Amino acid sequence: MATKKALLITIPAAFLTLAAVLAWRLNRKEEAPQATPAAQRAAVPVAVETAPVLRATIRETAEFPGSLAPQSHVIVAPKVAGRLEKLLVEIGDPVARGELIAVLDDEELTQQVEQSKAELQVALANFQDSQSSLETAKRELERVKALFEKNIASGSEFDQAEAQVQKAGSYLAVTQAQVRQKEAAVRAAEIRLSQTQIRATWEDRDEMRVVGERFADAGALLKANDPIISVLDIGTLLGVVSVTEKDYARIKKGQQADISADALPGRQFSGEVFRIAPFLVESTRQAEVRIRVPNPAGLLKPGMSVRARIEFFRHENTLSVSSAALVTRGGQQGVFLVDEQARRVRFIPVTPGARDGELVQILEPPLSGQVVTLGNHLLEDGTAVMLSGPGKPPLPAAGTGKTGGGAKK
Repeated sequence: MATKKALLITIPAAFLTLAAVLAWRLNRKEEAPQATPAAQRAAVPVAVETAPVLRATIRETAEFPGSLAPQSHVIVAPKVAGRLEKLLVEIGDPVARGELIAVLDDEELTQQVEQSKAELQVALANFQDSQSSLETAKRELERVKALFEKNIASGSEFDQAEAQVQKAGSYLAVTQAQVRQKEAAVRAAEIRLSQTQIRATWEDRDEMRVVGERFADAGALLKANDPIISVLDIGTLLGVVSVTEKDYARIKKGQQADISADALPGRQFSGEVFRIAPFLVESTRQAEVRIRVPNPAGLLKPGMSVRARIEFFRHENTLSVSSAALVTRGGQQGVFLVDEQARRVRFIPVTPGARDGELVQILEPPLSGQVVTLGNHLLEDGTAVMLSGPGKPPLPAAGTGKTGGGAKK
């Protein structure tokens, strides 16, 4: 009985001792310093890729969609009515300035020229006859005058002779005018006849152009000014783009533009701003800008959709980094600069400037070295890093003397 009683006393004591030990261990665990998440991240090296801080030329640009148009678009049409007898060119054919491209039926106009020439011959004959009549009247006046002075001819005969001279002079003037009239009629008929020979003409000095469209076929009856073909100047094209109100003030004549077309991937063409609309369309708040694009090889075609990247400013030899290096921490933009000695990164707040493709201008502060371009979303100020990527040996993690190893075990 005494033994059983002693056992009952020993069991609670053991439980009390065990509880005391557990309480002591829990208290020690709570008193032990806990590593913060930031400290844990700083202790574990992060694999990153880097790029150097550069000195480069940064172009401040903006891209605008648009389309191409020919620099000149001429519609060739006859000045006289007639049947189209021959069409000597087809779509796509090169055309020289002054080249014969079409012929109208000229039979009727040829007859008009012949008739005008015959009428001119009649007028010339009348003119010559009036000249002879005037000479005869003048001689008769001289004879009557001599007789009148000798009192042989009467005064009425003298007056009649003078009247004949005046009449002959008037008739000569009429016939002379008729000659000029008929000469003009001949020239007009010849001009109309020549207009049956339709030639490609334009005012500027470009010697060659190309046929763009065909509007009539041989045998068609044409009225004056009915279109036959169109002739395009595609040696130089116009990139026509619409510029928003925000960028309008920055567009200046003479600015350079890079032109790319979806139809010609990988190709880029140079252009220059040469026309700027003096107003913005009220409904769209956009203005038309025209860019002259040389096209000597003829690769670009009117109607192609293009994108024009216009250069506003050029910053030579300016501090720049890859755009992938820019991150935001605590509301500030910056980059993670690699400290190769400490094998850690430092967050450097920066003021970015112009962007040019993959490069960003850094206005301040001055930088040099390597900045993190891949993996920076895992970084904080002071994080340990190791480099990864082709051709780049990894940095050893902090606290090791080896490359690529990480922490010592």
